[in-house]
Amino acid sequence: MFVERLDWLAGNPRYTGRFALHVGALCREMTNKAVAEAEGLHHSTVKDLDKLYMARQVARAGAPVPEAIGVDEIAVRKGHSYRIVVSDLERARPIWVGGQGRTEADLDVFFAMLGVQKCTRIRLAVMDMWRPFRNSLRRNAPDARIVFDKFHIMRHLSDALDTVRRHEYQRLAGKDRAFIKGQRYTLLSHRENLSLEGKASLRKLLKANKRLNTAYVLKESFGQLWDYTDPTLARAFVDRWRDSLKWQRLKPYERFAAMIDRHWEGIASYCHPDNKVSLGLVEGLNNKIRVLQRRAYGYQDDAYLNLKIVAAFLPPLPRNASNDPL
Repeated sequence: MFVERLDWLAGNPRYTGRFALHVGALCREMTNKAVAEAEGLHHSTVKDLDKLYMARQVARAGAPVPEAIGVDEIAVRKGHSYRIVVSDLERARPIWVGGQGRTEADLDVFFAMLGVQKCTRIRLAVMDMWRPFRNSLRRNAPDARIVFDKFHIMRHLSDALDTVRRHEYQRLAGKDRAFIKGQRYTLLSHRENLSLEGKASLRKLLKANKRLNTAYVLKESFGQLWDYTDPTLARAFVDRWRDSLKWQRLKPYERFAAMIDRHWEGIASYCHPDNKVSLGLVEGLNNKIRVLQRRAYGYQDDAYLNLKIVAAFLPPLPRNASNDPL
C-alpha cells in the first residue's frame, strides 16, 4: 500500500498548500484575529499557517551574506525587555532578530549564527553608541568600520533641547510661561514638518525666549555635520560649533558636546565617502516594527514576532509557491 503524493496538498491533510499561502498572504495585511474571523479558523491555526508562509519567504530569500549591517534594539514589552535587530543595509531588510536583551552576549548570538567566514565579509556596521554592541562587533568582526547612527545622535541633541525647554519653563512664571507651555512638539519637530499654525507658534516662542532661540538655532545648525565628506573639515565644524556654546549657559548642550568628543571616531566615520550608506532604513524599520508589534499584541511567542519582523520586509510569495511542499 502507498499514498500518492499530490503537489497541491500540504503536509497536514486538513488544508491545501494553496489555502495555507492564502492565509499567510492575508496575515501580511490584516491582524490574525481578523483573518480568523474572515476564514472561520481558530486563531492558533491562523498563526501556524502564517508561520509556514513566512518560513517559506525566508527560505526563498536565502542565507544572508551582509557587507554593511545596521544594529539596533527594540523594546518588546514594558520593563526594559529588549531584542536586537540586525539589518542588511545594502538589501534594505532585517536579517536577524533575537537575544534576550542588549548585552554583548546577545549580539554574539547573531555572529555565531552568521559564522566566522561570513563575519569577515562585514566591512561596515551602523549602530548607536552602546558600548556592548561595539565590543561584540570588534571581537567578532574586527575588520568592520563602526559608524554611529546620526538619528540616535540627533535624538540626544533633541533631548538636550527639551531639557533646556523644561528648565526655562521652571524658571519663568506668569505670561512668560504661556509661550512655552504645550510647545514641546513644535520645538522638537523639523520646521518643514510643521503646519502653518505650528510655524507661527514656533516664531512666537523663539521671539519670546532668547535662550530657547539660541538652543534651537544651535540644534538646527549641528545638522550640517552630516553633509561633510572630509573628517578633518567635519572636526573643524564641530570645534566651531562647540566654541559657540561659550557664555550661553546651556549645560545640556555642553554635555552633548562632551559626548561627541568621546565618540568622535565613530561619528567621523560617517563623513568618509565610502561609508555613506542609507541610514533611513534603520529609522523606517523601527517605525514598521512598532506597527507589527501593535498588530501582534497579545502574543507571547517571541520567535513568532521575530519571524514576523524579518518576513515583513521580504516580497510576498508567488502563487506557484503552493506547488512546493510546506
